[in-house]
Formats: sequence, structure tokens, C-alpha cells
Amino acid sequence: MTDIFERSQQGQLLARGVCRHLRSYDFATVEEFVPERGKRVDVMALGPKGEIWVIECKSSREDFRADQKWEGYLEWCDRFFWAVDEAFPLELLPDDTGLIMADAYGAQVVRMGPESKLAAARRKKVTLKFARDVARRHHRLRDPKL
Repeated sequence: MTDIFERSQQGQLLARGVCRHLRSYDFATVEEFVPERGKRVDVMALGPKGEIWVIECKSSREDFRADQKWEGYLEWCDRFFWAVDEAFPLELLPDDTGLIMADAYGAQVVRMGPESKLAAARRKKVTLKFARDVARRHHRLRDPKL
């Protein structure tokens, strides 16, 4: 049980570093975003020109192998990235995806994910859901007894 908790915590630390880095490029980020029922991305990022990126944070070989849903996330973003730390075995990651090296304090984009522009209707749906989810989270922070 401790291993699962530690891997989960490591993934959250990677997500924090990714979010810090993307903020420096004027991206707004949200962790554990659910674009539709049954899917939960580690980080969704909304860029200053409306671009949408999905970043999956993987803390180990086992964590990567356990993730069988990542290809379903491609239809929800313009670019897809893996975020891993320096100890992660990079040969596991598909070459046709983006790569971010991260730790709890920052990150660096090593390889841009290929661009696959979302259709206008999908972009609107994702952007609206992003905004509403973030607003609800903010409201819960301001009024936790709601």
C-alpha cells in the first residue's frame, strides 16, 4: 500500500513542477482534470492563444505500464506530453509524443508533442469545462462548507 501512495505522491510532485514551468509560458493549468466520464488527465494546460495540452505524469516503469488509457486523451488536446523525472526509463515512451523532464520544483520541455488541432466544437467544450471546473474548485476553497 505504501508503494501506491508513494507513486501517487511522486506523480503529484511532478505535476506541480510541470504546472510551475507552464505558468512561465502564461499557461493556466489544472490537475486531475476530467474531460469526460472515465478519463482523468494529470494536468491540462490552457495556453494564451487557446491551445490545449495534456500532460501525463509517470513516476515509474510500473506506473507507465499500468496506464492503458493515455491514447484516449489525444482527442482532448492539441498536444500530448509525458512528464517524468531523470530516473525514468525514457525508452518506454513513444517517440511521437511530447516529453517533459520534471521534478517537484520545475520542468523543462525536452520534446514538443506533435500538434493535432482540436475541432472548434471540441475546443469550445473543453475550454468551457476547464473554466467551469476551475471556478468550482476556487469556490470550494473560498467556501468549503458549501
